[in-house]
Amino acid sequence: MTEEATVAATANVGAEGIVGLDEPKKMTREDWRKKKELEEQRKLGNAPAEVDEEGKDINPHIPQYISSVPWYIDPSKRPTLKHQRPQDETEDLYSSIGEWYKRGVQENAVVTKFRKGACENCGAMTHKKKDCLERPRKVGAKFTGTGIAPDEHSQVNLSLDYDGKRDRWNGYDPEEHQRIVEEYAKVDLAKRTLKAQKLQDELASGKLDQTEREHDSEDEDEDKYADDIDMPGQNFDSKRRITVRNLRIREDTAKYLRNLDPNSAYYDPKTRAMRESPYANTGMNADEVGYAGDNFARYSGDTITMAQTQLFAWEAYERGSEVHLQADPTKLELLHRSFKVKKEDFKEQQRESILEKYGGQKHLDAPPRELLLAQTEDYVEYSRHGAVLKGLEKAIARSKYEEDVLINNHTCIWGSYWKDGCWGYKCCHSMVKQSYCTGEAGIGVNNSDCVPFDEGLTELQEEEQPKTLLEMHQDKMKDKKKKKKSKKNKKHNSDSSDSEDEEKKKEKLKKALEAEDKWVKHVDAIMQLDERKRPYSSLQEVKAPTEEEMEAFRMKRARADDPMASFLGQ
Repeated sequence: MTEEATVAATANVGAEGIVGLDEPKKMTREDWRKKKELEEQRKLGNAPAEVDEEGKDINPHIPQYISSVPWYIDPSKRPTLKHQRPQDETEDLYSSIGEWYKRGVQENAVVTKFRKGACENCGAMTHKKKDCLERPRKVGAKFTGTGIAPDEHSQVNLSLDYDGKRDRWNGYDPEEHQRIVEEYAKVDLAKRTLKAQKLQDELASGKLDQTEREHDSEDEDEDKYADDIDMPGQNFDSKRRITVRNLRIREDTAKYLRNLDPNSAYYDPKTRAMRESPYANTGMNADEVGYAGDNFARYSGDTITMAQTQLFAWEAYERGSEVHLQADPTKLELLHRSFKVKKEDFKEQQRESILEKYGGQKHLDAPPRELLLAQTEDYVEYSRHGAVLKGLEKAIARSKYEEDVLINNHTCIWGSYWKDGCWGYKCCHSMVKQSYCTGEAGIGVNNSDCVPFDEGLTELQEEEQPKTLLEMHQDKMKDKKKKKKSKKNKKHNSDSSDSEDEEKKKEKLKKALEAEDKWVKHVDAIMQLDERKRPYSSLQEVKAPTEEEMEAFRMKRARADDPMASFLGQ
C-alpha cells in the first residue's frame, strides 16, 4: 500500500506541476481493430467523416502521421488538423498593404511662436538642427520667432516581408491615377467641343453641306471604321491601335506548291524563302509567271542602285573621303553624281584626244552595214501578220574545245557510241580511239567480241591482241620502206651502223650509271649533314634528264617490294 500511494502521489505532483503531460494509454487489440474498421468505412464513404473543433470535416484519406495529434500538444486526442496549420504565436506580424509613410507636413495647426526643444533653424518640433533639411538661415527661428516651419508627420514603423520590401507599387496612391484619367477626359472634352464649334462655323459660312456634317459628326469615332478594314493579310486591332501583318496572304498559292518537281528551286521551311525561280526549268519567262523567286525582288528596283552607291562609298573611303551611306546619305549621293559626271567628261575628253591625234571619226559615224548594203546574211521568214516564222534562232552555245571533228574516214565523233561501260564510234562500233572507220563490216566484227583499248596501259600483256586494220596497214607500209632501203644500201654497211649505234648507247648508259652512283653518294652525304650546314640549293637539279639517265635511274632505283633490295648495297 505504501508503494502504491507513493506512485499515486508522484503522478499527482507531476500533474500539478506540468498540466497536460499525461502519457497516452495503450489501446487494446479490440479497440485497435474497431478503429481500423471505422477508418476503412470512412474511406469508402459508408461512415461520416470526423469533425474538428471548428465543425469542418477531416479528409479520411489523410495519412495518420499527418492527422494524428502529438500527445504533448493535445492530451485529449481530439480529431483536428490545427497543429498542421500556421500557429498564431509563431507567425511574424507584417504591415498591411495599405500602410505607408505619410508624406508632407501637418497643416491643421499654424505655430507662430518658437517652442522649447524645437529645431533652432526652422522651428519644427519633429527634428533637431543637425537633421534639418531646410537651408540654413542667417538668423535661426529660435532668435527671430518668425517663419516657423510646420511639423512633419510622425512616421509609423513599418514591418515589411520579403515581397513587401521589393514591391515596386508599394505606397502608390490610386488617386494619382484617377487625377490623370480626369485630366485626359477634360482634354478629350475640349477637343470635341472645339470640333463641334468648328463644324458649326463652317456650316454657318456655307463651306460645309448638311450631308458632310452628318458624315463628320462628333458621334463618329476614328476607331469606328477600324474593324471595317478588310485588307488581305492585315489585322487591325482597334483597342491597341496596331496593325499586324501576317506572314502570307492565305488566298495566295504557297511557294512550295508552284512547282511540285523535287529538282526545282529549294524552299527553306524555316525562313519560308525560295530564292530561285520555281519556273526556271519549265521554259517560262519571268514576265509570264506571277512569282519568280525572292532573288527577283532582290535584284530589281533601286536595289542595284543602292549596291552601287555602297560600293562607291567603300572605294571613296579607301581614298580618303569621309563618307558613309547610313550616316550621311545626302552627301554621298551628291558626291556620287559629281563623280559620274566627271567620269563621263573624262571618257569624252580621252575619246576626243584619240580621234584628234589619230583620226577615224568618219568610221565611227558610219551607219550600220545592213543599212549601207541593204542586205544581211541573216535569214528571217515572216508571216502575213509580221510574226517571225523562221530565223533569228538562238545561237548554239559552243565550248572552247573543238567539236564535230571527223578523222580517219569516220562519219561520227568519238563518244557517240556506248556499250558495256566503253565509249566508241557509232558509225563502225569501234571501241578503239583514233582507229580507221570500217563501216558496216566493222559493226558486225566489233559486235561479236570487243576488248576496249586502254591508253594508260603500260604493262606487257601475256596474250597478244589482234591488230586492227589501221595497224596492219601501217606495218605493211613500214615493210615496203625497209625493202627499198635494203636495196639501196649494202647489207654490211647497215649492220656496221647498227652495231655502232648499239655501242654508243651502251657507252652512254655506262657513263649514266656511274654518274647515278656518284649522285646517290652525294645525296647520302648531304642528308647526313645538319640542315643549317647544307650548301644552298644542294638538292636542286635544273636540267632535264636524258633517256640514258632515266634508264640508269630505273636500274638503280630501290623498290620496296623487291625481295633482294637488302643485298643491293653489299
